Amino acid sequence: MPKDLIKQFAIKADDLERAVEEAMRMTSTDEVAALYENSVKDFAIDTVVKGKVIKIVGDEVLVDIGYKSEGLVPLQEFEDPSSIVPGTEVEVLLEEIESNTGFISLSKRKADRIRGWERVISTHREGDVVKGTVVRKIKGGLLVDIGVPVFLPASQVSLRRTGDIAEFIGREIECKIIKIDEARMNIVVSRRKLIEEQRERQRADLLSTLTEGQIRKGVVKNIADFGAFVDLGGIDGLLHITDMTWGRISHPSELLKIDQDVEVQVLKFDKERGRIALGMKQLQASPWTNIDQKYPVSSQHVGEVVNLMPYGAFVKLEDGIEGLVHISEMSWTRRVNHPSEMVQIGDRVEVKVLDINKEKQEISLGMKQCEVNPWTTVEDSYPVGTVIEGTVRNLTNYGAFIELEEGIDGLLHVSDMSWTKKISHPSEMLKKGDTVRAVVLSVDREKKRVALGLKQLEADPWKDEIPRKYGVGDVVGGSVMKITNFGVFVELEDGLEGLLHISELSKRKVNSAEEVVKPGQKVNVRILKVDVDERKIGLSMINVDQPPEEIANANVKPDEPATEPAADEPSAS
Repeated sequence: MPKDLIKQFAIKADDLERAVEEAMRMTSTDEVAALYENSVKDFAIDTVVKGKVIKIVGDEVLVDIGYKSEGLVPLQEFEDPSSIVPGTEVEVLLEEIESNTGFISLSKRKADRIRGWERVISTHREGDVVKGTVVRKIKGGLLVDIGVPVFLPASQVSLRRTGDIAEFIGREIECKIIKIDEARMNIVVSRRKLIEEQRERQRADLLSTLTEGQIRKGVVKNIADFGAFVDLGGIDGLLHITDMTWGRISHPSELLKIDQDVEVQVLKFDKERGRIALGMKQLQASPWTNIDQKYPVSSQHVGEVVNLMPYGAFVKLEDGIEGLVHISEMSWTRRVNHPSEMVQIGDRVEVKVLDINKEKQEISLGMKQCEVNPWTTVEDSYPVGTVIEGTVRNLTNYGAFIELEEGIDGLLHVSDMSWTKKISHPSEMLKKGDTVRAVVLSVDREKKRVALGLKQLEADPWKDEIPRKYGVGDVVGGSVMKITNFGVFVELEDGLEGLLHISELSKRKVNSAEEVVKPGQKVNVRILKVDVDERKIGLSMINVDQPPEEIANANVKPDEPATEPAADEPSAS
């Protein structure tokens, strides 16, 4: 405390003491006692008293409350320090008469709170609606000034949890008093309860007047993947994503945002369950209304690829009008496994209208129909007998696909690769990427097939060369190529094999061909049969050293094997 202020208090104390002494001389003992009693009877601790401002000293205000010494009030407790002038009457709370310094301790802030509390208690009860300004955020909620600070819990701020309740600071709001604790001078209020009651009244009014087909104004309150919830004034309706626009959107947030004002139409209203289905696109005419006039069948248009599915691509002709190009309608010649092989999202493509289902709002489109079908002229381009040159595009178990031109493949079957060689897989003759020459054997425009032959580039040796070279009874040399349970295949020359049945391996009974020969072994065999039609040569190792005329007298006929192969045994070629 400033020294000059202490000095003033000391002077006043001295004056008071001299005055008391003078009064005692002038009055009786009873009169003095009565005078003293009257001077302190209104100065009880924790009571609100009136006083007058004497002056401002530093950061404190000197106030005279009529006691033997003045009191001090912190300057910061005055809302407008500039308005403090000597003589101003104020109410303060007497906190302490005898402080450590011997001066009175006063509080204007506490006095204001007590008076404000008294005013609130006298005019409001639990359930009353009050208006106040949010002053600050505290633990668990907000502090609202309604004349006195009251507590607004965070859970009672709004119907839904907000991101940060601090955004309400400085705003004037209406709340409902839900609890008054007079002993602790505490009031709890709820903004949420007030809103709920208001919405319930609005809900009742809305339900009594709402009908399907009505156009209403609302506010977007929440957005989900499947749609948006719109507050119509007391009750929420669902605006599904499919009813927002005639066009395509991936998420409602592309079109709407929270707290946005919207105009909607009531599509369905279930009064018992309180469910409302809303629509925005219904406020505009459907683009499907005159679809058959705008996009007649067989007409061609340019559209944008907006979506890809395993079975095709969706092409937008205009907002709200999308057609499907099935993968089978993308190319005349290519085998399309996925639409991404042909188009990508965002591509501009030319399409032809193939069909329209107005009821289901479906349009079938085609891309290949905008181009000439090369299969319509394939017979002219590749007549039977034409020798072509192409690239091996793919190999399968049954043959090789030869690309004749982009999108046109011919099949070279394994049976048409060699006149004499037995081919199990086309990879024995060709590999992917090889350039080969072949003959066109047949063309089927309807089935989109071109058959090719490799062996047909040469004369068929079975018609003349083989019968002339290999006569029945001739003994020739060969190599064991393959051993089976019914016999042995012997290679007589490159690509030409004969069958040496197990019964023709030896005069004795043979259980397994490997008892007599091994793979790769060189053997001499006698020609038993040459079947040109079946393209088979039968062989024998029995009596190979005997002249043919001696074999003719044997029990086994020279042109027949002792035992014919079973029906399921492979033939020699």
